[in-house]
Amino acid sequence: MLTSKVAKRYAQGLLDFTNESGQTATVFSEMKDVVKIMKESADLNKFFMTPYIDSKKKVEVANEIFKGLSASSQNLITLVIKHGRENQLKNIAQEFINKVEDINGVQRVTLTTATQLSKENIEQILKTSNLVNLKNNFDLQVNVKPEILGGYILRVGDQQIDASVKSKLNQVKKDFSLN
Repeated sequence: MLTSKVAKRYAQGLLDFTNESGQTATVFSEMKDVVKIMKESADLNKFFMTPYIDSKKKVEVANEIFKGLSASSQNLITLVIKHGRENQLKNIAQEFINKVEDINGVQRVTLTTATQLSKENIEQILKTSNLVNLKNNFDLQVNVKPEILGGYILRVGDQQIDASVKSKLNQVKKDFSLN
């Protein structure tokens, strides 16, 4: 997923600040909570996206929702809202998480399948792939997308293995159209 320049800049600023103040681990876990809350609450996203609600009201609501977070995290959320970037809050939090994981050497792995797989099947796919270094830490995200019909798509960083039935059918279709 492409991340906006805005999200990258805010996340980098937050990372620089937390590194200097020694709060990176705390803010890292809090940003995971922010991402989770923003993903789960469609109403909160609609509220933040509503242009006719002024920023003061949005800050009040955000302070109430995120009152358990540290001052650094709350200040970031307030700053983002006051600058009219509340639509980027989830992206900023996710980009911060990504930056901290990159520093810690965590590999981001996405496995997309047509149906839910057992743990054993997922482990087998990861073992047979040369993209995933099982000795290192990795963050696995499993997506189920029936539209790929079967097989899997494994993405590690910027590399991808597409072993889906849909892509193979598309390749066959393309081969037939060329002949």
